[in-house]
Amino acid sequence: MSSDAGFGSMASDYLTLTKPRVISLIVFCALIGMLLAPSENLTFWRVIAATIGIGLVSAAAAAFNCLLELKIDQRMARTRSRPTARGAISVRAALGWSSALGAIGMIILLVWVNALTAILTLATFVGYALIYTLFLKPRTPQNIVIGGLSGAMPPALGWAAITNSVPAEAWVLVLIIFIWTPPHFWALALYRTEEYAAAGVPMLPVTHGPEFTRLHVFLYTILLTAVTFMPFIIGMSGVAYLISAVLLDAIFLVYSWKIWRNYSDLLAKKTFRFSIIYLSALFAALLIDHYIR
Repeated sequence: MSSDAGFGSMASDYLTLTKPRVISLIVFCALIGMLLAPSENLTFWRVIAATIGIGLVSAAAAAFNCLLELKIDQRMARTRSRPTARGAISVRAALGWSSALGAIGMIILLVWVNALTAILTLATFVGYALIYTLFLKPRTPQNIVIGGLSGAMPPALGWAAITNSVPAEAWVLVLIIFIWTPPHFWALALYRTEEYAAAGVPMLPVTHGPEFTRLHVFLYTILLTAVTFMPFIIGMSGVAYLISAVLLDAIFLVYSWKIWRNYSDLLAKKTFRFSIIYLSALFAALLIDHYIR
């Protein structure tokens, strides 16, 4: 193998450690928060600095998560190919990579954005990488529900980056992601139940069974539908967003109803994939509505 090929493989492994697909959704949601915030303090360079800073700290949390879940990752088919799980990146190297990303991200947020954003981003790191990973995930089937708050924070981080505050509108966006998280992850857990059980992770379908979980996917999707109307109710959005939300919610409800009443692993996989599209499309619709009103 040439040195260039070896470097490319190593770079790919370090990038994989940061879970780039997850980070892209986090950064997207943070960016939505920035662009929906009052525009008086909205500048190109502030958006760039906040995006890079939040992205780097989030990537650090993802890498640290891989480090903490090394043994679990090695027991699950979905994660055993991660660089730490297969030994391509050592524990020391992964810790150094996570520390470097986190430190650079925090410096960017403190120097070029504001202290509030830095503090909230650090709290999100602690909530995900430590509280969720170390204490919630291995101990309670409500891990996704309780721990979902840290994953729901990006819009608040983005809003704080622009206004140095987190008003009610930002928390509405956080609430949407918070309620979206359980049906999103439980759809995944349903078709990965045996893997979670083998790894000793008490996900809801492992502890309470698939039928209970399928019902709660549907119930949480109903609750999510109600929550997505809040931007329109409080005057944060207009009719364009409302129509988009109704259409997206209708599709998600159909998926979750079918999961409850006519389950298959293929359906759960489709629901999981659609849930990602759903959140991205919902926030994109909110942004478009904001600028065409």
